[in-house]
Amino acid sequence: MEPFGGRYGAMQHLCAAANSPAHPIMKPIQFTTRRLAQYFLQGLLVIAPITVTGYLIVQLFNWLDGLIPIYINLSGNAAKPFFLPGLGFIIVFVGIVLVGYASSFFIINRVFSVFDHWLEKTPGIKIIYSFVKDFSEAFGGKKRKFQKPVLVSIYQPDVWQIGFVTNEEMSYLGMPDFITVYIPSSYAVAGTLFVVKSSRVRPLTQIAPADALKFAISGGVVDVDEPANT
Repeated sequence: MEPFGGRYGAMQHLCAAANSPAHPIMKPIQFTTRRLAQYFLQGLLVIAPITVTGYLIVQLFNWLDGLIPIYINLSGNAAKPFFLPGLGFIIVFVGIVLVGYASSFFIINRVFSVFDHWLEKTPGIKIIYSFVKDFSEAFGGKKRKFQKPVLVSIYQPDVWQIGFVTNEEMSYLGMPDFITVYIPSSYAVAGTLFVVKSSRVRPLTQIAPADALKFAISGGVVDVDEPANT
């Protein structure tokens, strides 16, 4: 017969081994928990950009579609018309394309120019109209302003910020050797305009303007593509 002390000692050894952090029984649980957290964060990083992008696209679509809501009567009850989604968006899109196409003709372009001149001279309206017009042309018009990315030193000689040259001629303000540089803020739609000497600016030709803007707004966390000619 096995002594009682031998059984008790064996049980103590098993309990101590089971409670030990290095015991193989506990490893699968720790491994699974760590992997679940890793996979959750990885899935979140994959889903978040897609979800936010899809949400913004849907909101833009609904906003444009709601500009010209189209209702049809399918039930025969005039008090309960059926909203037809998508048709208003198509009408707005086609209308914008037609306006852009018509503006390419000389005569119609002259009509738009007269109307544009009238809006810019109307008190009260000219402030809103001029701001929206200049802001739109800065991004997508013929007078694009965010096409010259630069590195600019504002505060310290060896500290540089990414910005965009918006005006290279400041002689009308009595500052012939100065230019204006717009520096976008990270994770925001705002930015700051600086008037600096041209000697404190370095052209940033290694990356495209769009990549420079994304790099600055994201705080430098996004990857940038090299130009095709490099």
